[in-house]
Amino acid sequence: MELKKSKTYENLKKAFIAECAARTRYEFVEYGQRMAGYEGLATITDKIAYQEFNHARMLYTHIEDANKQTIVNEQIKVDLPFRQKWDLVENLKLTAEDEEEEAKFYQKAFKIATEEGFPEIAGLFDMIRKVELKHKKIFTYLYEKMKDKKLFNSDKEKEWCCPSCGHTVKASTAPEKCPLCMAKRETFCITLPKDLCIL
Repeated sequence: MELKKSKTYENLKKAFIAECAARTRYEFVEYGQRMAGYEGLATITDKIAYQEFNHARMLYTHIEDANKQTIVNEQIKVDLPFRQKWDLVENLKLTAEDEEEEAKFYQKAFKIATEEGFPEIAGLFDMIRKVELKHKKIFTYLYEKMKDKKLFNSDKEKEWCCPSCGHTVKASTAPEKCPLCMAKRETFCITLPKDLCIL
């Protein structure tokens, strides 16, 4: 089957637009976090936005290949979520939900690509699906911590690093202010559990 005439091709286009939109939404979320002084949180969200960019880049490569490197205007019909607001906590919950929806889309796209005989693209869809599920876990973890006002608390003593000056403090709770440069607690780096690490 020719890729250009397949459902897989349509899914590539939809996925590309969805990844571009996700990146922009997450940049909005990151902007809100940074404006509120949550540098550590914004750094994580920005990293995920960058990963969405790279998903789009890989999808675009296959769209290019289907068009023999010359892409003409394409018509794409896709539903996109427009739910994020300026509420820091709620946005984390919404981004987790967005990631779950994307993972469901990729599961279906993987099945179609496999059935249509495009194993490389099916593999790409499956790898992206796994990353989106990881993103969901990260945003859910951050949402729960922020909702419970425990974003800067740990069950055990750990190192809290101030990104403004590099000073580290070993404690179960990040200090209210960095003892060296007086940066607020919200600027401190947030350490994700090892199974959720993305940096």
